[in-house]
Amino acid sequence: MNSPHTITPREKLDFKLDGDIPKYWFAGHPFKTRFFDAMSTIFPEGERFFISCVRDFRDQVSDPILQQEIKDFIRQEGQHGAIHNQFNDRLKTQGIDVNHLEGIEKYLLFDIMRKYIPKKHTLAVTAASEHMTAIMAHSFFSRKDVMQDTDPSMRAMYAWHAMEEIEHKAVAFDVMQKVAKVWYPRRILAMMEVTLGFTLHALLVTRYMLKVDGFSRWERAKLWAQGLWWLYKPGGLFMGQIGHYLQYYKPGFHPWQTGQMKSYQLWLDTLNQTGDPILAGEALYAAAA
Repeated sequence: MNSPHTITPREKLDFKLDGDIPKYWFAGHPFKTRFFDAMSTIFPEGERFFISCVRDFRDQVSDPILQQEIKDFIRQEGQHGAIHNQFNDRLKTQGIDVNHLEGIEKYLLFDIMRKYIPKKHTLAVTAASEHMTAIMAHSFFSRKDVMQDTDPSMRAMYAWHAMEEIEHKAVAFDVMQKVAKVWYPRRILAMMEVTLGFTLHALLVTRYMLKVDGFSRWERAKLWAQGLWWLYKPGGLFMGQIGHYLQYYKPGFHPWQTGQMKSYQLWLDTLNQTGDPILAGEALYAAAA
């Protein structure tokens, strides 16, 4: 199935991450901010893992269109890691041991998974992860209330990352299906692993960050109650996209069958016309329902 979007690597974008960004940039809420900050610490090593898993099968790809998509996917993912590293440097100044967090993730992904798990399975994990990040794009920017009162630079960074995830969301899936010939049970098992693994990882890092921030046990308990309700309530950040998520479990599923964003084109046009990712992020946010 052909992609309705062109995968376009975008470099030298300035999100003004060295500017005056509040510590709790997500509506002043520590849990919401630290949950997104936790994801930012996960992305650089995660993107490197995805690139490696797709590269395992690159030499077997005969379709020139898919070959070009792989090339552009790799460039986009590499840039995502670089930008999140810029933001993660801010977290280091707040006392967050980003190097330690990334070291743990690198050990899990590269010293265990890349060494001991079949390449077909790590590719299936990559395809499942790409579906998850595409869902997040919808979770973050389909509804205006989600990103309300967030810092414009951070909103723009996540908008850019989200829109590029939508652009390339089928690349790993196509390599998995057309080249690696991964069978359905492995695809589903990988999605179940990613769902549990990513969520647990993000929540554990969030827990660590809130402890570093100096909140008491009682304060953290209240923040967790608020945060988990925000994530898992009916129509919440995650549960609001449950139908989109479950599509992956259909035997004949393909990423381009569902999950288009009408506001994607507005974001793209604004970025192309202005060259300013912050203005593009604001246009995407303004278009949300």
